[in-house]
Amino acid sequence: MDSPHLRIAITTDSLTNLDAPFVAAKNFVVYDVSADESEFIDALQFVRRAKGKAAGGGREANGGRCVMEDMENDDGTGHDPLTERVDALDGVSILFTMGLSDLAAVRVQQLKVFPVKSERHRAIDDVIAQVQAMLAGVQPLWMRRAIARRTGAELAEQYAY
Repeated sequence: MDSPHLRIAITTDSLTNLDAPFVAAKNFVVYDVSADESEFIDALQFVRRAKGKAAGGGREANGGRCVMEDMENDDGTGHDPLTERVDALDGVSILFTMGLSDLAAVRVQQLKVFPVKSERHRAIDDVIAQVQAMLAGVQPLWMRRAIARRTGAELAEQYAY
């Protein structure tokens, strides 16, 4: 992959679709994507899941429980359930997910990973095709920043003609 490329992570339960929120996903799949090709890198499986499905939006949207309960230590060991998930994003530029709590978003952005929230389930192939189309055309500013971070180059100006 000689052209600009990005390493992306996608949260998934099925391994074929973007279909899980960050905290509750069974897996992350990781790809290197350029405008012309994509390369599967890894499928990361998480044994320990969050306490429940966090949909965001407070207690009403989550069956009467607080979204922040996902962040609590639930086994008495002092284990932070976000740590292994955030650590798994090392080297990733963009995270595609169905949902992300504010605390998780802060930790992800501290790694300089740009989170993209999807409102609907999508095939992983469709996500990759969308990234390839953006890389081939005039890239949005957030994508140019991700590329610049990955390559260590200065942020390039782009113009649509």
